[in-house]
Amino acid sequence: MGKPATLLQGLCGHALSLGAESIGVEHKDGRDCVFAYKGGDGFKIANYASSSADGKELRGNLYAAAKKPVRTVIGGQVYILKVRLVESFGEDAFEVSIDPAPKPDPAMAPRFTAKQGQYLAFIYNYTKIHRQAPAEADLERYFRVSPPSIHEMIKTLERNSLIERTPGQARSIRLLVQPEHLPRLD
Repeated sequence: MGKPATLLQGLCGHALSLGAESIGVEHKDGRDCVFAYKGGDGFKIANYASSSADGKELRGNLYAAAKKPVRTVIGGQVYILKVRLVESFGEDAFEVSIDPAPKPDPAMAPRFTAKQGQYLAFIYNYTKIHRQAPAEADLERYFRVSPPSIHEMIKTLERNSLIERTPGQARSIRLLVQPEHLPRLD
């Protein structure tokens, strides 16, 4: 399934797996305590020394996400992480909402780069010909790029709601773009 891109994304994934819909981070006695919230009730899910590498990474993730919401894939679904700064006893505290990303309107042409369009067109044509989605190895052979490059592109297409995948299942890519919105495959 792969490692989350950031500690914040990993903590949000853990909170969702416990049935929570948000998390909060509070600073107290030199520690950053992470709470998951479900129906108004909070329970601690992590605790880091503020001076530790994890504590510094988490705070960096939170401040960055407070400026610009983070779009991430958790358990095969796209979520938007929105961070709000609040003051708690003179320290910054954080409230993180974990909201499902809105589904794109299939009638509207989605925005994607020319390179992303070629990947989408390949996925469409491969699936039409072979009656199954391509494996990452098929994409690697066609585009002649490294496995990590293919994997990053697949993650980007998924994060941008252009494809869906079933975690842990091979050849599970499903195109979310209507064929009429795809470019011609070069």
